[in-house]
Amino acid sequence: MTQSPAGPMNPWRSRHAKRTYVSGALWLVALLIEAYSNRGTAGTAFVLAAVSALVGGSNFFPSAWRALRSARLDMNVLMSLALVAAILIDEAVEAATLAFLFSFAELLERAAVQRARRAMTLLHELAPDVVEIVGPGGVITERASADLAVGDVYRVRAGGRLAADGIVRAGMSSVDQATITGESLPVPKGSGDEVLAGTLNQEGSLEIEVTRPAAESALARIIRALRVAESNRAPTERAVQQFAAVYTPVVTLLAVAVAVVPTVMGAADAGAWVLRGITLLVVACPCALVVATPVTVVSALAGAARRGLLVRGGAPLEALARVRAIAVDKTGTMTSGNLSVERVVVEPPDHARALLSRLAALEGRTEHPVARAITEYVATLGIDASTKVEGFAMTPGLGVGATVDGIAIRAGRDRHAPAAAQRFGPPPAGRVQVLVQESSGAEAMLLLTDTVRPDAPNFVRALHELGIRPVVMLTGDSAATASAVAARVGIDDVRAGLLPEDKVAALRGLRERHGMLAMVGDGVNDAPALATADVGIVMGVAGAPATIETADVALMSDDLEALPRAIRLARRTVRVVRINIGIALATKLLLGVGTVLGLVSLSLAVLLGDVGATVLVTASAMRLARSPKRP
Repeated sequence: MTQSPAGPMNPWRSRHAKRTYVSGALWLVALLIEAYSNRGTAGTAFVLAAVSALVGGSNFFPSAWRALRSARLDMNVLMSLALVAAILIDEAVEAATLAFLFSFAELLERAAVQRARRAMTLLHELAPDVVEIVGPGGVITERASADLAVGDVYRVRAGGRLAADGIVRAGMSSVDQATITGESLPVPKGSGDEVLAGTLNQEGSLEIEVTRPAAESALARIIRALRVAESNRAPTERAVQQFAAVYTPVVTLLAVAVAVVPTVMGAADAGAWVLRGITLLVVACPCALVVATPVTVVSALAGAARRGLLVRGGAPLEALARVRAIAVDKTGTMTSGNLSVERVVVEPPDHARALLSRLAALEGRTEHPVARAITEYVATLGIDASTKVEGFAMTPGLGVGATVDGIAIRAGRDRHAPAAAQRFGPPPAGRVQVLVQESSGAEAMLLLTDTVRPDAPNFVRALHELGIRPVVMLTGDSAATASAVAARVGIDDVRAGLLPEDKVAALRGLRERHGMLAMVGDGVNDAPALATADVGIVMGVAGAPATIETADVALMSDDLEALPRAIRLARRTVRVVRINIGIALATKLLLGVGTVLGLVSLSLAVLLGDVGATVLVTASAMRLARSPKRP
């Protein structure tokens, strides 16, 4: 059947629907007249039925003509041939039945597909059309959301939706981000926090500075990515269409043979055999078979989008269902990516406060993650950083040094502070050690750690329960650090000290040994690895729109456990596709045999072989769009 494009038109009020209603009304009247017919009314029934058939057929005659001009035999051609032939052998009521039910089945399909797409197109309605702009002096004016520019400040009242991505400049509230990230609970937002277009402000009023215009927001890019995803056909869909391209002409020839051969051989009931041939044309129509995959995939994409899982089409969805091994990055995926101070030892202890003050001043001169973690730690102790820093110098890979408050201080690795290294010894596995040495004689040792994400162990366990092994960590970090993290979360294998090209080589080796492979990373540093894997998965990208449009699968929230849910959804989708294809083929086979044996009428063939099978596979597919929050 021809699928209508998504759009605002209600399929039940379309021109196609109106023709179907007229055809159905005329068909019903013709049936009633025929049921109580006599010689005087038989002609009336025939005329009404013929008009019903032509009105209903006008929904698919143009498509049939275009197919014939392209030398193709499709379902519209089959239905048109069957309809015309039925009228020619004086079976107008059967022709009307065919025209009405086929048109009605196509209408049902259009409505079902639009319903699935509606879950996507509703994203357009998440952002408001007009916003309140906060101008100089607090003056409020209104402006169209589409005209928002970077730097504008707009106000969102409680219960309102955000119009553009931005940073909160004033106000406190809780924001429901479920529509974008899939998070089930509202997230507290205050000054300095990032917010996303399309999310719902639940409590207080917020003033938000625009960081991306509406056309470039995460929401807008999600919508564009979904449009691309919808057109990205699954391998199964392509295979089914290739099969249908061969199947349709073969069964058409078979139907012609059923109608012609017995007649040529002088069968007494030649008209009955012609009717069987027409019925076989209807039975052969691959409507349900062709729609089984696209309707299922569209429903699954819609269901995934509602959960904050953006899958770029049917191909990645099927690939995700067949994944047998997964590689993960360490920093930002298995760990938080933010270093924190775990332990501090100062010798002598009574110098601790002064040393930490000078250390914070020293580290405050650089943006290195280790330095940032130390300055934040010192601030939490209520210790102010010293202000007089002279002669600051940094040795890449070793550490930093300066004179602070007249005292020389060095901080970094063992070679940068040899006396402290001798006193404190090597760091434990999985820890970053910073050694501090002052000209005053004071020394210190700080241990920092990149904390393991609390959901990482459950994530690995869920993958194992799905039969996905091994889960391999690929990282450029040291073997000791990587092994320590892997042991805490249950990772099966660790490859440490890898450069980007090493990760690519490792992935190729894993694919050769284990088959379909996915890679989970941050989408920036791991770009080559993500491109090499069969499925590239990035997580926590609600605030990184560029990544949304490039990843095979994007987990909008920073939630590792969303990936096992995505895999379960993908596997369920593939199961539903297979079931739907099985239903369609089994229906065709049974009705085809019954038709040749004279057990199936034309009306029954249309009702079961076309309408029934199409409705059944469509209803089965639609379950994916309305399945529970956590598939």
